[in-house]
Amino acid sequence: MIIKNKSKKTVLNKHASYSYSLLAKSVGLIGQKKAKAIVLTTRFGIHTFGLRFPIDVIILNNKNEVVVLKKALHPNRIFMWNPKYKQVIELPNKAITLSKTTINDIITII
Repeated sequence: MIIKNKSKKTVLNKHASYSYSLLAKSVGLIGQKKAKAIVLTTRFGIHTFGLRFPIDVIILNNKNEVVVLKKALHPNRIFMWNPKYKQVIELPNKAITLSKTTINDIITII
């Protein structure tokens, strides 16, 4: 999948995957040697226990508008947001900065 910032006409990631199952969502990037982009749905927050690297996180509303941004979420942290939002994009560190993504931008996932 490709993740694009439609508002800024930038690309966040060209090789994203979608985590469907509870197990895939629970494991996420744990055990990986480097970050990759993952799209998932959850309303209960995420954790970075077991990660070896920081990640960027984007939370989208049901219109694919950015409502929460977290740059450089370091290992061994918990990150929570308003549970009414459930679309989550985990990205390699600095993807938010490089794509110039900001709150209210529209994100497309194709």
